[in-house]
Amino acid sequence: MAEPAAPRLLARNRRARHEYHILEQVEAGIELWGTEVRSLRQGGAQITEAYVRIERGEAWLHGAHIQPYEFGNRQNHDPGRSRRLLLHRRQLEHLAGAVKQPGVTLVPLDLHLHRNRVKVELALGRGKREYDKRFALAEREARRQIERGVRRDWKAGV
Repeated sequence: MAEPAAPRLLARNRRARHEYHILEQVEAGIELWGTEVRSLRQGGAQITEAYVRIERGEAWLHGAHIQPYEFGNRQNHDPGRSRRLLLHRRQLEHLAGAVKQPGVTLVPLDLHLHRNRVKVELALGRGKREYDKRFALAEREARRQIERGVRRDWKAGV
């Protein structure tokens, strides 16, 4: 039996991991129109400014930009509209309770295709302070230097 294909990445919010400490991740479905799905498959999405709000018992993705479908007709979608996220009731209640804590927010990490369905990877995040960001950059640079040194030694035959 064939193994299921890995999820195909459609858009990634690279800034989210830099700006927030990720506390928990959840995968949610997203309610889309047909032209939005076609546009996403062509790579027409941007979620760096996107955020999630829980309003009246439903989760909504705001600020995501999905380009209008190139071959769409007059019924093409609005690129900046809010889109409903599909979550189980218990997940929604858990996330709503967590977001009520001070400094905790819901951010989308990426949009991907999973078994021909568009999914959003959400994260509960707590905002990083400026010194946290500097520390993370310094740590990543140190790891890079170590990797370079190990690679150089290995190539030299040491």
